[in-house]
Amino acid sequence: MNETKNGLTVPAAALVITISWPQPCRMEVPGPKADERNDHKAMAIILAIDPGTKESGYVVADYETLRPLRFGKEDNATILSIIGDVLGTSSDECTVALEMVASYGMPVGREVFETVRWIGRFEQHIRDGFPGTEIRYVYRRDEKLAICHSPKANDATIRRALADRFAYGTRNGGKGTKKEPGFFYGFRADIWQAFAVAVTCHDAIEKEKGNML
Repeated sequence: MNETKNGLTVPAAALVITISWPQPCRMEVPGPKADERNDHKAMAIILAIDPGTKESGYVVADYETLRPLRFGKEDNATILSIIGDVLGTSSDECTVALEMVASYGMPVGREVFETVRWIGRFEQHIRDGFPGTEIRYVYRRDEKLAICHSPKANDATIRRALADRFAYGTRNGGKGTKKEPGFFYGFRADIWQAFAVAVTCHDAIEKEKGNML
């Protein structure tokens, strides 16, 4: 439905997309308008982050449906700002899920330590600025078991399992097309990994509640 403002006809609602490709990208889907939020119960959301040495992927997902509401891959300084934006401006209940590095007894290099340093900075930013926010660490092995039920799973099999669960039968691995966007439209690279973190966190919480086997 359109609205008329100052003699001009404009859409009542629009999908707002900001993409820098192949540079770090961000996509946002606006929530309900103010007049649609009457008697609206706060929606629970998950902010999931796949941390890296310089850039990190992130996804903000609706807890109930796990539908992505906002996602992208940004430099880590920007991720700090996004954390503040999501936690500081939302009235919704938010759980933050951070992928955590695990030790398997093998030598590691500088990149691993730099990633761990950023994980610590993200956590400190949350705890200092938004005390009381639930933070959960998600390990890669847990993602493989939760999503693919196999410790031998890799990025490709995880993406396939996610597409089968949330966008079965949708073209282009669940992403769809520009004309007919799918559940994962706009996803790439580390954004998939961040969504895997969100799904693993969600399923772990639901199992703790006894809602999932």
